[in-house]
Amino acid sequence: MRTSRLQLLAAAGVAVASLALTACQDGTGTRDEGASASQPVASATSGASSQAPKESAPGSGGNGSTANGSTGSGGDASGSGDSGSKGSTAGTSGGSDDAPATFNPCNGANTSVTAAPVSRPVNHMLITVKNTGSKNCDLTYYPVLRFDEMQWVPQPIEDSKPQAVVTLAPGESAYAGVVLSAADGSGSGGATGKKLTVGFQARTPNSDGGPAAIPSLPAKGVYYDSSLTVTYWQSSMDDALAY
Repeated sequence: MRTSRLQLLAAAGVAVASLALTACQDGTGTRDEGASASQPVASATSGASSQAPKESAPGSGGNGSTANGSTGSGGDASGSGDSGSKGSTAGTSGGSDDAPATFNPCNGANTSVTAAPVSRPVNHMLITVKNTGSKNCDLTYYPVLRFDEMQWVPQPIEDSKPQAVVTLAPGESAYAGVVLSAADGSGSGGATGKKLTVGFQARTPNSDGGPAAIPSLPAKGVYYDSSLTVTYWQSSMDDALAY
């Protein structure tokens, strides 16, 4: 009897299993399993979508004519826009920082230079530089003066240093004042100069800015002593003679 009951129970278990299997095959259980299986698919799609702009951005930069490159650029406008803007700014800044590439020194080749003593202030001379070229030129620092075969260089008046480099458009002029000798007679080594050479500096101090100029001096020459100093280049005559 016990054997028969066990056989009946086993048969009943097989029947229940068959019913469950039938329920799975008729689509009832497939919905649950299908929903669960769809989650990894959705996640992969979402992940691919979020990375697409990053992958397409380099493609857009490398070949902007491709459709994928255009779509990537449009799909991530903010990122693409910021990147392009920074690149443009850096280029401008870099072009701004590379001043020697656009720097055009004023010198004896693109200017006319005159040197003339003035009555006021006493013992002063005014140097005038006029841009005779066809484009802007820059006057840096101060003129490097040399009378005749003088073996020393007159020092600049530091208080006259301007805020910025003086740039001359074609036809414009700039000035430098020269203190020839001490008004109280305290200078030493006085001499009369017959020839004046005006040197120009480039972008860095004491660098060669190009051909020097040799302006005419009065026939009697110009007296100077150890007090000989010169101002930085100035945009106005009054500023050049204020020291």
